[in-house]
Amino acid sequence: MPSATSTPAEGGPRVLAHPSRDAIRLEDVLHALADPVRLGIVRVLADAEGECSCSVFDAPVSKSTLTHHFRVLREHGVITQTYRGTAKMNALRRDDLAELFPGLLDTVLAAARRQAAAGLSAGAAAAGATSPS
Repeated sequence: MPSATSTPAEGGPRVLAHPSRDAIRLEDVLHALADPVRLGIVRVLADAEGECSCSVFDAPVSKSTLTHHFRVLREHGVITQTYRGTAKMNALRRDDLAELFPGLLDTVLAAARRQAAAGLSAGAAAAGATSPS
């Protein structure tokens, strides 16, 4: 993988590395979605309108561990992350995932919601948002 963050020589904004659509692999997406905390993050992003800053996620892990989970999701092609000032904004790569793996994201999200409703998912509250703004 390329460097996770780069700063242009002219002092411009930091840019986070993301895989191109063609570089996203099914096994990487499934790995990223297999963790309950990451699946919780994806559920929050799926329900949000637009982007969410990292600060809206209330997960039962340390800040550094949450940062790791966001990095896994980004590096595996599930989310995009961009800086807006000092905030890191997150959004699902819904269009890319739908193009590459039709129905996968919706199927996984529907199954996660069913499990959470039945109280079967340890990740049901693993990444609940305090507010999706």
